[in-house]
Amino acid sequence: MALTSNMSEIFTSFQEYLKHDQEIREEIRSQVREIEQLAREIITGLQAVHQPVGLKNISTICQTARNSLKGIEKYYAGLESKIPDGQYYRFHDHWKFVSQRLVFICALIVYLETESLITKDETAAMLGVKSNKEDGFHIDLDDFLMGLLLVASELSRLAVNSVTAGDYTRPVRIGSFVGDLDSGFRLLNLKNDALRKRFDGLKYDIKKIEEVIYDLSIRGLLRNHHDDEASTAATPAEAADTDQKDTKS
Repeated sequence: MALTSNMSEIFTSFQEYLKHDQEIREEIRSQVREIEQLAREIITGLQAVHQPVGLKNISTICQTARNSLKGIEKYYAGLESKIPDGQYYRFHDHWKFVSQRLVFICALIVYLETESLITKDETAAMLGVKSNKEDGFHIDLDDFLMGLLLVASELSRLAVNSVTAGDYTRPVRIGSFVGDLDSGFRLLNLKNDALRKRFDGLKYDIKKIEEVIYDLSIRGLLRNHHDDEASTAATPAEAADTDQKDTKS
């Protein structure tokens, strides 16, 4: 049965709309693939911190990652140019996962450099995008929070590998940081969605870190390490006084 002229025009317009929409999505996917490739390369470089040699060269590893991250701005600019005005969230699913990984990269770099938590504004600056949706193409808050949770998992792994490298105090500092991160997330009223489920997994990261710290404690490695630091910190006068007492005895 043939379509009437009026109905044919209606469905033809639908087809044109769907075709245009598909073209936009394909252009977005192409741009996102380039961002994903750069993100993978940076993450691969950052994995060096899990090696004993890498732990001694954290500043170099982080600087290399920062230099590579500078290239992400042009890719995000290209992505923004392909998104119709006011339709950020319509196409958001295409780049949300890579944005979460990039937040993870930025947060991990800042933690390794300063052992502090990155802010959303700092993340936006590192990626060359806006911090708030009112200003244009931005990092979505859920993506930012998801990226922070990814860092917790990475740090739980670093806690284990730092012990292998002979760095016994790092797990304690990591435990303190991840504990504070957990406390911060508990202030949020998270919905029962992917972010909530990922946050629920944070307790396993904390448990893993706590097990590392407990093992160090019962083996006396933390106490011995602190004693060595105290001995190293003794002033020349104190050291000389100790030597004299040892000689007299």
